[in-house]
Amino acid sequence: MQLGCGLLLAVIVIGTSGYLVLGLDPLDALYQTVTTISTVGFRELPDDPSTGFRVFTMVLILTGVGVALYTASVLLESVVEGRLTERFGRRRMQRTIDELSGHVILCGWGRVGRSIERHLSGAGVEVVVVEADPERCDAVTGLSVCGDATEDEVMTAAGLERAATLVTAVDSDAANLFITLSARDRRPELFIVSRVRDEANEAKLRQAGADRVVNPQQIGGGRIAALALAPNVADFLDVVMHDGSLEFRLADITVPETSPLARQSLRQAQVRDRTGALVLAIRGAEGRFATNPTPESILKGGDVLIAIGTGPQLDELRTLIG
Repeated sequence: MQLGCGLLLAVIVIGTSGYLVLGLDPLDALYQTVTTISTVGFRELPDDPSTGFRVFTMVLILTGVGVALYTASVLLESVVEGRLTERFGRRRMQRTIDELSGHVILCGWGRVGRSIERHLSGAGVEVVVVEADPERCDAVTGLSVCGDATEDEVMTAAGLERAATLVTAVDSDAANLFITLSARDRRPELFIVSRVRDEANEAKLRQAGADRVVNPQQIGGGRIAALALAPNVADFLDVVMHDGSLEFRLADITVPETSPLARQSLRQAQVRDRTGALVLAIRGAEGRFATNPTPESILKGGDVLIAIGTGPQLDELRTLIG
């Protein structure tokens, strides 16, 4: 496209210069050049053009018209190809999203949303970003749906009916509240994490159906305080949860009601001996944590085990729990 525009400009400059030499004033020279290469067909400015004038005009027609047509075709091809590529690319992406199940829908791709998407993708989780701003949406490197997350059809396109988790990270608390309320109505069992800016709105988001409400400012303050009090512990937890440079991972694993380990103690289940993973805490159905559980701690259906181990060890624990 740059080549075509450059050639067209060169033809206009050469044509105008040539007509100046043949006796036209600058404006008439430019006018004669443009009408010639655009094939408009207006009369020649001199009433009785000379032989040189006619020869130069014929040469300009042969070269200038070809360059003009070439430039126009390149411009048209660029526009059409760009739009078609974008359209087909969106269709392919939508087909991929339609095949997903158990993925995470992330609403909002601002600074917080980008950080969330980076950590989730780094953990191997399929993420579909929903963003209303076209420029931000086009900047998403993974799967995305461009549109307002408060609209049902947009969330349907993101695969809300098949998603495992919804994260609302839009800048507005009101928008996060509406998205949460709508999603909870459509998917009562969906796990929803909502971002909040104003502490006064945390209770409202929970009432709307959010399972977890996160205030980035509070999290940031707690992180700074942890670094001030126990920097090595904070760094270790960051590495285990996000960095990936250590082989150990933290995971939460729910004990199903039908699990063969339900109603057994940790000693009877032989979790450590059979998997190598270490159970750090057990969260009961009422939401309370029992940290550093004893071997006599009884596992119940609905309990959530907080365990640490390597990837294969945690997979073994999931298999054992069933």
